[in-house]
Amino acid sequence: MTRSMQLLILDVDGTLVDSQNLIVAAQRDAFAACGLEAPSRERSLSIVGLSLAEAFTALVGPTGPIEALAEGYKAAFARLRADPATVEPLFPEVEEVIGRLAARDDLLLGIATGKSRRGVAHLLERHGWRSFFTTIQTADDAPSKPDPGMILQAMAETGIGPEATTMLGDTSFDMAMARAAGVRPIGVSWGYHPVAALEEAGAEAIIDGFGAVEDLLPARAKAA
Repeated sequence: MTRSMQLLILDVDGTLVDSQNLIVAAQRDAFAACGLEAPSRERSLSIVGLSLAEAFTALVGPTGPIEALAEGYKAAFARLRADPATVEPLFPEVEEVIGRLAARDDLLLGIATGKSRRGVAHLLERHGWRSFFTTIQTADDAPSKPDPGMILQAMAETGIGPEATTMLGDTSFDMAMARAAGVRPIGVSWGYHPVAALEEAGAEAIIDGFGAVEDLLPARAKAA
């Protein structure tokens, strides 16, 4: 018997990394620079996962200063992240489980995120994950979630089809993207969208701890 390969695609913010304080602070700085009142914390986090243009369009409408807000956000985010006092912790179990998943010979790991490629590179370098991910899809590479482009590109790069692909994320955008791509949508309960929103968007299951993802990825066997 030989194992067939699976692909697990992971969101970043709200799924792997608790970046909410940094995201909210950068948004506030961007809005202040444009002379606008910042949205509430809840509203700020509701658009996490979208690319910047779509996120700020959702927050201020299509006639708002989208480009200025996006540029202000990027500058504020970079400045705040460089501050030694800024903390972007991994969620519980993530570090250990990612190491175990990366070591499996029947599984490839991917990333699909609204972050920039530069932001993902910073994350991978910080945690020593550069060799762990076979495919990385960012806001620089594909249309914003919930468009299925990121997942479709990840499958094309790895040669793994939708029947063997799982998307793990914390937002309704992740679930909708997975369903549009025909892959398995799994939500996490600790992120930035409520569980009810994930279920409404089509999550097949919701996990309450990162380690539970291993139970949802049993080894698949086929005849040699």
